[in-house]
Amino acid sequence: MGRKSKYSKELKLSIVKRYLDGEGSTVTLAKEINTTNNVVCNWVKKYQAFGESAFDTSHTNASYTKSFKELVVLDYLNGGGSYNDLAIKYHIPSSSPIKNWVKMYNSHIELKDYIPGGEDIYMTKSRKVNKEERIEIVKYCLEHDMDYKTTAKLFETTYANVFNWVKKYKERGEDGLDDRRGRHKTDEEVDEVTLLKRQLKQKEHELEMAQLELRLLKKLDEIERRRSIEQANMKLNIRQSKKSAKKR
Repeated sequence: MGRKSKYSKELKLSIVKRYLDGEGSTVTLAKEINTTNNVVCNWVKKYQAFGESAFDTSHTNASYTKSFKELVVLDYLNGGGSYNDLAIKYHIPSSSPIKNWVKMYNSHIELKDYIPGGEDIYMTKSRKVNKEERIEIVKYCLEHDMDYKTTAKLFETTYANVFNWVKKYKERGEDGLDDRRGRHKTDEEVDEVTLLKRQLKQKEHELEMAQLELRLLKKLDEIERRRSIEQANMKLNIRQSKKSAKKR
């Protein structure tokens, strides 16, 4: 369940529109509802970026991948903006998660993929899946933006299985999807040809993961470009509305 906001959507919209219509400063409007200037400024920025949908209430906890968290953290550390700016940039409802991610990153605590709750995710009955099916499931999940839940439903397995298989595949490639009940020979125990094959397979896997990360970054860039265009159009519409109001 998502967190309930202290202020309703209607109140936020009223404050923002009054500010944009010149009916008060962020300071005076903040005092009216017993909040801070920064809060009202942030509402205005969100409205200008996303319109009225910026204040919609979420009834589920958001899900963020490890790579997404690291991208946001590095953007902050490289001077990409304040916590609030980045929350707007990456469409994160609150700046609080970003603060936590940065704190964990600076404390050398590993950022991890988040598995959201929900009975439909965990109550699905598991079935036996061989290595070839695991590879197919993992590759489908990776090609569809790591949508674990949809992948689990499509292949009739559990969310936890898909999550763990993807994690193992990202760490060790197809070898990570082996049935580990049998003993796996170490590199020192195999002949030179087998060792070279393993090393080649690992290099191919590393290249695949690099290409996947590149695709995700390109997708984020495209989302950012679209948002920039939307923000520019929104600001233009606001200016035009103000000019029209003054003429009246």
